[in-house]
Amino acid sequence: MDKSAPPAGALLPGTQIRERRLSLGLRQAEVAAGAGISASYLNLIEHNRRKAQGDLLGRLAQVLGVDVATLSEGAGGQLLDDLRTAAASVPTMPAELDRIEDFAGRFPGWAAVLTATLARAGQLERVVAALNDRITHDPHLSASLHEMLSAVSSVRSTAAILAETEDIDPVWRGRFHRNLHEDSERLAVGAEALVAYLDGSESRETEQAAAPQEELENWLAARDWHLAELEDRAGALHLQTEVAGLASAAARSLGAAFLTQAMAEAEALPLATLAAAMAETGSDPALVAQKCRVPVLVVMRRMALQPGARVGLVCCDASGTLLFRKPVEGFVLPRFGAACPLWPLFTALGRPMTPVSATLEASGRVPRLFRAMAYCESRLPLGFGGPELREAGMLLFPLDQAPDHDQVRAVGSSCRICSRRNCPARREPSIVLQTG
Repeated sequence: MDKSAPPAGALLPGTQIRERRLSLGLRQAEVAAGAGISASYLNLIEHNRRKAQGDLLGRLAQVLGVDVATLSEGAGGQLLDDLRTAAASVPTMPAELDRIEDFAGRFPGWAAVLTATLARAGQLERVVAALNDRITHDPHLSASLHEMLSAVSSVRSTAAILAETEDIDPVWRGRFHRNLHEDSERLAVGAEALVAYLDGSESRETEQAAAPQEELENWLAARDWHLAELEDRAGALHLQTEVAGLASAAARSLGAAFLTQAMAEAEALPLATLAAAMAETGSDPALVAQKCRVPVLVVMRRMALQPGARVGLVCCDASGTLLFRKPVEGFVLPRFGAACPLWPLFTALGRPMTPVSATLEASGRVPRLFRAMAYCESRLPLGFGGPELREAGMLLFPLDQAPDHDQVRAVGSSCRICSRRNCPARREPSIVLQTG
């Protein structure tokens, strides 16, 4: 191994030397003379065709007024990684990746601006997704807007009567004026309450839960999606106390049901048993389920709720409604229903007891690859005379690259915020796609 080589992803020393010389306004001949070499040899060094080592590197550093370490170590690789990410986010405009070091070295300020803009764009995309879900599904917001629109309509109709009718009986005119005053007061109170609600949401430590399911998932997220107390029945009492402290009665009910199921599954498949089975069979939930003699969905939930597990999990019922969502970075999950119909989760829903797997490319400014494993189980709680209840789960494993000869399926989150163009499954126009 060449110990003089720069760290992986760093700018080469020659590029550093060239950019430092240009920033000082020096000619190659001047720097070469100061370092005791020819201008042609310096040109080879600056284009990384010759290495500057030892005393020569020290003389060049002295002429350029920098530390030797600055030239030998180069710039950090994080900037180059961010630039590659920026290039991958716009595949229709291929960037010159072979000149990325030259660009970062010559224009480090612009490179930093570009990567910061990319990060800001990603943040704004997440804000748009959150606001879209909130506007669409937040019951308090919906009720407040409905109340304001009702008051506006009432004010408008009353004002129209007063303006267009000249000979109104004084008694009726007084009633209309009173109605106009009351509706105006109602409109003002509603507007103030709405503004206070929206302003207050920005200062909350956690985003306002719009549903009991979301409240429960916020509690799990605060625990990093792992409940260590489940491995000890005595410790489970502490979890029950925490669930009893959730804000809404519906969330407490969901939490109690979740804990009952999770405690039973932890007893049927302890973490130590799960880890041993995965070490032998890998991360295939069907193989783990076969070895441990438990249902596949039990394995999926236990795998997703392991400590530090970098795996996402989505569960739904027969209607397609999402019952549980453990997110994984790069795969955006809608907060309520209306998920992408191309998910393997919904394919499995129509094929009970049949495993479905696929390599997915999740939409976004920087598309990410995932291995999805989906499975559906059915049960008859009331026997043959009752309805069949189905539940499907989908595990999401991040991938660095697609397996060889594996067809990649492009998917999104929900149609409204999906950036996929010409999608055959699109239900409605996207608010993030430019039109015209």
